[in-house]
Amino acid sequence: MAANLYNTHVKLLAFDFLSLSPNPRDPSSFSRKGAPLSRAETVGYVVTRDLKYGRFLRFTIDDGTGCIACVLWLNQLTSPHFSRRDPSDVRSIASMAEKLASEIQLGDVARVRGRITVFRGIVQITVSDVAFETDPNAQILHWLDCVRLANKCYDKFPS
Repeated sequence: MAANLYNTHVKLLAFDFLSLSPNPRDPSSFSRKGAPLSRAETVGYVVTRDLKYGRFLRFTIDDGTGCIACVLWLNQLTSPHFSRRDPSDVRSIASMAEKLASEIQLGDVARVRGRITVFRGIVQITVSDVAFETDPNAQILHWLDCVRLANKCYDKFPS
């Protein structure tokens, strides 16, 4: 049953996200109380923003319990990772990433989803999607979802 969470964007608060431990046998897997995870979702304020044109946008999301580092890659057109994909798909992905990078600004309330990764020993989200929240209750509702899901779903796995 724990494997069901592996490819799911698990809603986590920063304090929980920052406590994830990497799986020593699988670098793409992290563990939360014994449950293997690979993707996460969080909601909070954008409190830092560092853009390296053509390379990446690094930003931080603060949800009130801590800060989560996020990276949005902008090198799709030059990365060998994308060399086997259809060029029109790569251009579309690159265009979407550039658009997101231009929209993410300090003070925005954003819902960020992506893969859980580690860079220089820091757990981060490698961004696949960003949605900007206009509902003033979005962050509180995310907190409530996180607590409910932790109690009813995530904490049900054996450690």
